[in-house]
Amino acid sequence: MTLEEGARACLLRFRQRLEQDIKPSYLMDHMISDGVMTGDEEERIRTQPTRKDQAAALLELLLGKGNCAYISFYNALIREAYDDLANLLHADLPQVLSDAHKSSSDGSTSYVQAVLSEGGVPQRPVVFVSRPELVNQIREKLYHLQKESGWVTIFGMAGSGKSVLAAEAVRNHGLIEECFPGGIHWLSIGQLEKPDLLVKIQSLCFRLEQSLDSQSFHRTPNSLDEAKERLRFLMLRRYPRSLLILDDIWDSTVLKVFDIQCRILLTTRNRSLTDSVSGAKHEVEVESGLDDKKGLEILALYTNTKPQGLPEEARSIVRECKGSPLVVSLIGALLKEKPNRWRYYLIQLQQKQFKRIRKSSSYDYDALDQAMAASIEVLPEEHQELYKDLTVLEKDVKIPAKVLSILWDLELEDVEDILEEFANKSLLFVDSHSKPYLYYLHDLQLDFLVEQNRTQLESLHAKVVHQYQHFYRDGPPTSGDEECFYWIRFLTYHMAKANLSKELYSLMFSLDWVSIKAQIMGPAPLINDYVEYGPILDEENSEVRSQFQEFLSLNGHQLEQRPFPDVVQLALSQPYASEVYRQALQQAQERASTGTLYFDWLNKSSVESLSRLVIHPHQGSIYSACFSHDGAKIASCGASKTLKVFKSTSGEKLTEILAHDDEVLCCAFSPDDRLLATCSSDRKVKVWNVERAMLLRVFEEEHEEQVNYCQFTNTTRRLLLATCSNDKFLNVKVWNLNKPSSQNTMFGHFEPVNHCCFSPDDKYLSTSSNDGTVKLFQVSSANEWKTINVRSIFAETDEEVIVKCSTWTADSKRVISAARNAVLVFDVETSDMLLEIKTNRLSTVQYCHACPTSNLLAIAFSNYAVELWDLEANKKMADCSGHLSWVQRVQFSPDGSQLLSCSDDQTVRLWETNKVHTSSAISLKRDSDVLFRGEEIIVSAADNCNRLTVRDGRTGCMLFQSEEKSSRIRCTCMCRQPPAVALGQEDGTVQVLEVPSGKLLANLLGHTKTVLHCQFTQNGQTLITSSEDTTLRVWRWQSGDCMVLQGHKEQVRCFSLFSTSPANTHLLSWSFDGTVKVWDIENGEKLQDIEAHREAILSCHVSPGGCFFATTSADKTAKLWHCDSWQCLHTLSGHQYCVRSCQFSWDSRRLATGDDNGEIRIWGVKDGCLLKICSRDSKDGMDSLHGGWVTDLHFSPDNSLLVSTGGYIKWWDVEKGEALQTFYPKGSGLKRIHVSSDFSTFVTIDNIGILYILHRVV
Repeated sequence: MTLEEGARACLLRFRQRLEQDIKPSYLMDHMISDGVMTGDEEERIRTQPTRKDQAAALLELLLGKGNCAYISFYNALIREAYDDLANLLHADLPQVLSDAHKSSSDGSTSYVQAVLSEGGVPQRPVVFVSRPELVNQIREKLYHLQKESGWVTIFGMAGSGKSVLAAEAVRNHGLIEECFPGGIHWLSIGQLEKPDLLVKIQSLCFRLEQSLDSQSFHRTPNSLDEAKERLRFLMLRRYPRSLLILDDIWDSTVLKVFDIQCRILLTTRNRSLTDSVSGAKHEVEVESGLDDKKGLEILALYTNTKPQGLPEEARSIVRECKGSPLVVSLIGALLKEKPNRWRYYLIQLQQKQFKRIRKSSSYDYDALDQAMAASIEVLPEEHQELYKDLTVLEKDVKIPAKVLSILWDLELEDVEDILEEFANKSLLFVDSHSKPYLYYLHDLQLDFLVEQNRTQLESLHAKVVHQYQHFYRDGPPTSGDEECFYWIRFLTYHMAKANLSKELYSLMFSLDWVSIKAQIMGPAPLINDYVEYGPILDEENSEVRSQFQEFLSLNGHQLEQRPFPDVVQLALSQPYASEVYRQALQQAQERASTGTLYFDWLNKSSVESLSRLVIHPHQGSIYSACFSHDGAKIASCGASKTLKVFKSTSGEKLTEILAHDDEVLCCAFSPDDRLLATCSSDRKVKVWNVERAMLLRVFEEEHEEQVNYCQFTNTTRRLLLATCSNDKFLNVKVWNLNKPSSQNTMFGHFEPVNHCCFSPDDKYLSTSSNDGTVKLFQVSSANEWKTINVRSIFAETDEEVIVKCSTWTADSKRVISAARNAVLVFDVETSDMLLEIKTNRLSTVQYCHACPTSNLLAIAFSNYAVELWDLEANKKMADCSGHLSWVQRVQFSPDGSQLLSCSDDQTVRLWETNKVHTSSAISLKRDSDVLFRGEEIIVSAADNCNRLTVRDGRTGCMLFQSEEKSSRIRCTCMCRQPPAVALGQEDGTVQVLEVPSGKLLANLLGHTKTVLHCQFTQNGQTLITSSEDTTLRVWRWQSGDCMVLQGHKEQVRCFSLFSTSPANTHLLSWSFDGTVKVWDIENGEKLQDIEAHREAILSCHVSPGGCFFATTSADKTAKLWHCDSWQCLHTLSGHQYCVRSCQFSWDSRRLATGDDNGEIRIWGVKDGCLLKICSRDSKDGMDSLHGGWVTDLHFSPDNSLLVSTGGYIKWWDVEKGEALQTFYPKGSGLKRIHVSSDFSTFVTIDNIGILYILHRVV
């Protein structure tokens, strides 16, 4: 459209005056923003040698453009305060078009455009992205001004788009017609002195009067008071229903000039400005950033690209500036001219080079840093200094006022007032949903502060540390509120940034700090500190740093327990040379003097730590865990229906997503680590954006049964996702993420498919099925290439053969499958079996994974073990013990340096591949006997190679080790004199061996089934055994004479010897048949046969004086019996689970009972009343009060203490029923604890075969 003749003539008439006065560079910014001038045109004008030449070139350009360019030039003159020149052009503004009232889609018409142009309202910027929610909010507030005068305030931080929103809100036909038929008048204010403000109002008055008849002209007002009265008259009398828009107001004194009872819309960074004026007030807060979609839309419009065609840097730019409309627009305009500079501008933004992101649109400051600085400069000087202190904050961190109260050394109320002022000026944001309020900075504000105060960063951080040390000189805060949380989380960060190395060492090498931070924040942030500040700490002592880091990495899952464990007790399990142990021992000794119980693990040096990190990410079984391809992250999922991503160095949680409606069975990273796939029992497959925790795709139509496994291809060259399910036929599918349905279905299996796996070169997909086969499919064609019949390897049995999984060697030449208790290695070309690894018949292989960089194979078992095998040597390299339940998945890291395993025990463990070795394979069985002989502690137990061992518990020195037995050893006992050891086996054999020679003294045959318990009498001449064959046998073992005690109908698990007189020793036996029998061991006579319980008897104990005995049963009761009358004195009811154990106190006044839910009850023997219930505080992660069944109980000689075993060991105050201390073993499932007569030493073995000799610290 060409320029109207009147407008052209006006430009030519005033050309000389315009050339003399205007500064083109400022005006051109507005015109570029309005889209009437290109960057190239601006560049041609800028190359003119003088300002006057540039002005002439600009006017020449205008004469060749249309009406919009003239209107934009007029608006630019007003906005840059050339009001006198704008008045010259006003009369010839292009007139309203004939279709003035024809509505456009957004409510804007040519009538609207004319009204806004006359009022100086800026046109839409060259790139405009709608923000309808905010625009509608503003319009809603403006409708409040329809019937009365008042104020609508749009407030927000610098560059949040307030001016554009104000202009857009009034670009609406209905709003103008109904509310402001008198017109809309725009006045750009900014930071003005009084003379400049007077000029602005004079110009506005002149403009308003110009539109009236000539009679209305008055002389120009000479003072602000006069100007205010003139404006009041015009707005109330001449333009009674008009809207005055005041753009960019900074000062309340300026605003008071416009307090004239008219309708005003204002934009500001200071929310509280209207407090100083009268009338109705409404406000709209503009959030500081656009969402990703809108930010990308702006960049796409500037660069003339579709959003999906933008480079990856585009999203990074939007994220880096948190969607700031100003920054996105500035960079978009720059990219319009230099479209290949995406990476350059991203780096400038990341490096805070705000001066280089310079003005390229109509904005009041030459560069981004000036826009930021302007907000701060209006603060009082002392408040500018306080604002500078906020430089030390971390991004995205909200801070309570109490922290700043300590930092600024001011009263809390004063700090809250200052923060309110900052917030009102949009220098700070308030999270008012939190109580107390939390405060935070926008990333751009923080970046600006850091850039401004770069040379003072150290001293600013040091100020934070010194203020904290002054305020908390008596010790860190432990209240657990937001203020405490801030200090505990960020104190180390401030010390590191302040270069206060000594303070950092002192803090982080302190067990007290570890305890406090772990209790308040959990272990992951602590581990992260040691990783992040490791280089600084290593300058002081790298050994101590690694000792603290290892302690936390291996005990982190314990530190997540509630109630919170005693960190000193945990630390006493650290190696003797560790600084962690040294501090723990010192604290334990100090506290022991006041009666606190602590226990030192005497033989810990014999146990090597193999896990590098133990993480407890979920409640419930973990079915799948995997490394990201860069090795930095681990994802896990399971029964909790959630997907979690955490750092592989520290276990710190990065993302948590409620992923599915049912158990999540598998998760897998894409080769570039940007995506995660999950599949579930809910029959759905989902694909997630890792960084944003956002759901991208759901495939829910095609699988009709649970989806067992998912895996991406190994390269992004052609990204595909494979899934397999329990479907009968359509059970293996390959998906292209850009298509709504599966790309291919692999046909061949007619039973559920448990696992699918791409070959390293992505040519083939291997699938493992319940039909007993592994099939190899060509990925390109989806055709079956070959079938490996795994079932045929197990031809000797008719039982079903389920193939659990398959894995490929790195060269793609061998495929390895897991079925039953074996791992089988096949040649891919010939399908021949090359190797068979058979394992314990009692456990099944759950999973296997081949190392991508070596010959190692990791195998996961149902018996809680993880084994490492060398495929070339066909040799087991290591047992990785530590899990407490079935191990579901193992995976090597991409570089092969680490191995992860996940289990039903709710943990993920990380192992360093080169640190696990065969010495870890020796472990003991839990059926053991102990002799306390002075300082000596002699332990007898079978090892995992089925050899009987007798060792010195303190030193670990082996006194005797038998040869490997052909039948499993199930029980053992020791004799003091003569020095001998007995063992009972599964085949019923009993042997007595001399110690330490190992000479066979007796081979006792007679039992026909497993020997469950054995015990020497006090004189060592007689050995008593009980068996699954329902009998007991009394052996005069040196002569071979044997007496058989028959009468029980089911297995006899245990028995007790007790004396009714010095001459008479009786035998008390109990059985799963619910009976107790009393025998005379001299003649084998059955003295009593008592039907004690309806169900199996699980334990029995005779009181120290021999007056009473107690029985416990699967019928959930315990019973007290008298040894004289053999009558039941009391039935003890109340347990809700099987009662597993019982023990009398030494004075026979109390009885303790323990059940399978971990509950312990203490009863009075005299009247059978309940005295205390122990362990009622809370269930642990294994959903038990004691980590499992309570299997053993012992009172101290003074009857004040009780020790119990279950998943762990606990010591109790008998009077109060309160736990005094807990010892967490590496494994769990403790069967029995042996206690020294003085209650100072405790010996037990856990389910992974580790021996514990614990000694009370004094």
